[in-house]
Amino acid sequence: MTGIPGCRDAEDHRVQAAEIDDVAHPCCCYSSQGARTDRQMSKKQKVALAATGMAGASLVAWKAYFPWIGDDIKTIRALSKALKMSKKNIMEGRSALKMLEENVARFPKKTYIIFEDRHFSYEYVDAMANRVANLAMTWGLPLHTPVAMMMENEPAFLWTFFGLRKAGLSAVFINFHLKGNPLVHSLKVSEAPVLIIGQGDEHLQSLQEIMSELPDMKKYAIGSQQADLPPEFIAMDEVLLRTLPVPLSPACRGEQSLLDPVCYIYTSGTTGLPKPAVINQAKAISASAFWHIFDFNENDIAYAVTPLYHSASFLISVYNTLDQGATVVLRRKFSARHYWEDVRKHKVTVIQYIGELCRYLLRVPKSDLDGVHNVRVAFGNGLRVDIWEEFKNRFKIPRIVEFFGATEGTGVFTNITNTVGAIGRMSPLMRATIYRDVNFQIHFLKFDNSAEKPVRDKNGLCIPIKPGEVGLVISSVNEQLYTGFYKGPKEMSEKKFVRDVFKKGDRFFSFGDLVYLDKDYNIYFRDRIGDTFRWKSENVSTSEVANVISRIPFIRDVNVYGVTIPGEDGRAGMAAIMLKHEDNQITDDKLRKIYSVCQKELPVYARPLFIRFMSEFIITQTMKNRKVELVEEGYDLQKVDDPIYFYDSKNKTYSPLTRTNYEGVLSSKL
Repeated sequence: MTGIPGCRDAEDHRVQAAEIDDVAHPCCCYSSQGARTDRQMSKKQKVALAATGMAGASLVAWKAYFPWIGDDIKTIRALSKALKMSKKNIMEGRSALKMLEENVARFPKKTYIIFEDRHFSYEYVDAMANRVANLAMTWGLPLHTPVAMMMENEPAFLWTFFGLRKAGLSAVFINFHLKGNPLVHSLKVSEAPVLIIGQGDEHLQSLQEIMSELPDMKKYAIGSQQADLPPEFIAMDEVLLRTLPVPLSPACRGEQSLLDPVCYIYTSGTTGLPKPAVINQAKAISASAFWHIFDFNENDIAYAVTPLYHSASFLISVYNTLDQGATVVLRRKFSARHYWEDVRKHKVTVIQYIGELCRYLLRVPKSDLDGVHNVRVAFGNGLRVDIWEEFKNRFKIPRIVEFFGATEGTGVFTNITNTVGAIGRMSPLMRATIYRDVNFQIHFLKFDNSAEKPVRDKNGLCIPIKPGEVGLVISSVNEQLYTGFYKGPKEMSEKKFVRDVFKKGDRFFSFGDLVYLDKDYNIYFRDRIGDTFRWKSENVSTSEVANVISRIPFIRDVNVYGVTIPGEDGRAGMAAIMLKHEDNQITDDKLRKIYSVCQKELPVYARPLFIRFMSEFIITQTMKNRKVELVEEGYDLQKVDDPIYFYDSKNKTYSPLTRTNYEGVLSSKL
């Protein structure tokens, strides 16, 4: 995240002991019983910890010994605001419904949602939610029963969710892009007796193609008349018109608990079929205060263009907007061409990004209006370091706030200091303040890439990394609030644990991500486990290779992964490459340029031995490049129609891989 602007006067940077004492995260973030503190803390660092409690201590003096102390203070002050508000919301049981009702009482006519140039007030959204709630009560379902929602970004998504919650039911967000077996899987594992689909004939078509495989469930469709629907579907709009918009008694949703499932959000499916992650009341409420780190308020207007079935858009954009009584602009689907047009038209102040969204925006031809907008913060995760400054400078973004987390994750950290490429920071001072609570601990463990397991000491315990090292991200688990990471068999959740970390019997959540900690305690993303592969006894980071290749001017995007070669240990590097539209011809000059860059900027073991040219990539719901199919197809000419080239050191280029030279290439030393 970006930092809070601060003056240079040391007086402005005092951190009172009382301020630090009250920032421990509440029980809303999962954790396990405490892990040991940073044993590598130096004597100077301990002095710094003591100094933070002294009013009037000089930041200039601190910086002489600890250059990173200013970033620490900015981060602590920003996070403390969010954590205090999160704690307050948790203690008051301030659920989404309470926030909605508060806003209806405060400013009923205020615009809550802007969609396709139409404005929907808080009062209207609440009335529609009441209609949905009254309809839901006719189903006679037990409390917390899951109801599946397969809808694009539209106002009905939100009032349907609120209506289900008013009736004491949980929502299951189904990815509307899914078809065939993945869609069948998602609906079956949801165990939902009711399915509600949004507007769009393509959704009906997707479901009709798998109708014989669907579980027995009541099916509603929004935006269609009954006469136009297949007999298996009920026109929800017509039913809602006959339903009263009167509120249900709160007793209908029963006693509210922090453990109650609010919704289920599926993982992105980068490594296989999506899994429904459990979002309970505690987690949802805690997420609603996140934007306090940059002083988000009721006058802000947020732009939610990424799918609402994804946690970043729903739990962050929607919940934080609701928390403050602000306004959210929805767009049915992301459009790079219309993005800034929407932002300017609706005077958006906060934009939220995920994955490669920013790269797509940079592909749009430049315009004199690129920097004309009211945006003060870009918030999100997945902004790659190779385009960070280009995105910020071209579109004149004052603050980029990058964070690290996961849908099913139990911890979070953020970059609020405008450090290019960083996803957060974690210093000894922060461990002793913000992250000191056992319910809110994050650690980085030494990791063996070849074994895909944490490195352990002679006692069988894990080893924390030091600055300058790469490690696995883990976070603590609050056993009192833990109900499983996923809906489904217990085994799915068990796979996410790392056990016996700092003492026998403890357990932490593993994000499955590897990060680098620099000397100033900034954190940088390296790879997902499995994305870092081993070749010639060396570890290869796919993101580092991708960053090198993607800087070549004629390359639009690159996806790096490892493939097996018969008779060889480990996995060799392969890169799928998309050329820019205006320069998409494969030429000898381009092949030699790619070879030259790889030969010059990458060590021998990290140079891709194969490259594959593609016109489009498969992306996940979080706008990340999917690798599952690419790894499976590899360089097999019987499976791949795209042109494939191999690293030809003899001719100093990448040469075509053909059926004629295939066996010779594989048997050579490449």
